[in-house]
Amino acid sequence: MTIGLRTNDLRAAHEAAMDYELYLASDPEQAARWRELDPRVELDDEQRRLVSGFTRRMPVLMISGIWCGDCVRQGPVLQRIADANPCIDLRFIDRDAMPGFVEHVHVNAGARVPVVLFMAEDYEAVSVMGDRTLSYYRHLAERKLGGTCPVPGAPTEDGLLDALVADWLDEFERVHLLLRLSGRLRTIHGD
Repeated sequence: MTIGLRTNDLRAAHEAAMDYELYLASDPEQAARWRELDPRVELDDEQRRLVSGFTRRMPVLMISGIWCGDCVRQGPVLQRIADANPCIDLRFIDRDAMPGFVEHVHVNAGARVPVVLFMAEDYEAVSVMGDRTLSYYRHLAERKLGGTCPVPGAPTEDGLLDALVADWLDEFERVHLLLRLSGRLRTIHGD
C-alpha cells in the first residue's frame, strides 16, 4: 500500500469530501443499497463505550465508489462508528472525483475502493486500510471467490456484518491509541 500525500493534500481532500448523507444524496439510486444495510449495522454497548471514550480528533476519509459492493458493506459500518463519537470526522469522496489525489493512494498497485485514510488532527497520515477487511477476505476465501468483487448489494449475512464491525473497530481503536500515545501529540496537548 502506498500513500504519497502530504498533510496539505490530505487536508484539502478531507475538506472537499462529503459527509455520509451528502455522499449518499449524490446518487440516490445507488445509495439505496447503502440505506438497506444501515439499519442492520449496530454497535453493542461495549463497542459504543469504547468508541465514546476516544479523545483525539481523528479525520477519516473513505475513498469510495457509491456503486461498489465492498463500499456498500463497509461505508455504513464506518458511519455507525463515527456516529458514536464526534471526535471522528468521517468524510466520503468518490474515487473518480479527485483523480490527482487518488493516484497517490494505491492498494496492490491499483486505485481500489474502498480505501480509508486515518489522520491525526493536523492531517498527518496515520493509517491506510483498504480494500477489504480480514474477516471479509476470510469470507471470500471460504467461498472460493478469489479476487472477484461480489455484485453490489449482494447479501451480507449478520455474522459477517458483525465481523466487519469488529475489524473496523479494531482499526479505529489502534489509530486512537497511536494518537493518544504519540509523543508529538502529547506534547501539543500537555498530556
